Amino acid sequence: MNIVLIAQERKRDLLIRFCDAYRVILQKHSLFTTEELARAIGEAMECNVDAFLTKQRGGYQQIASRVICNEVDLFIFFRDPLTTTDTEEMCGSEVLRMCDVHSVPFATNIATAETIILGLERGDLDWRIIMNSSSLERLERTGASDVGAT
Repeated sequence: MNIVLIAQERKRDLLIRFCDAYRVILQKHSLFTTEELARAIGEAMECNVDAFLTKQRGGYQQIASRVICNEVDLFIFFRDPLTTTDTEEMCGSEVLRMCDVHSVPFATNIATAETIILGLERGDLDWRIIMNSSSLERLERTGASDVGAT
């Protein structure tokens, strides 16, 4: 599954520790984050983490577009509601809104993230695989199977 992991500045260390604690589960999946976090999470987990642009350069927009294209299966966004700027709140809220619209599970705090990650390990999110495969079948039937190919 494709998992996006991001955090606002004051929650960055918490996200890195979270990833390290759940490395056994997370390493089985494709991980994505912003440029600021990719190296730190990758070093903590000893694995490759793909990077979007920084949030200032359009990273949140990249993430939102991936959600819209059904290329994100789980979104973990550790945010700090007490120190969030209006711009951060607007961008973060837009990504979370896209997750709601496209039925992508998301967590905005460690308690919810732990619940979702443990559910992921149990297979509780396997419905995303079924949903993605039916989307791919629909694309193939309509002759659009090369859409999104890299």
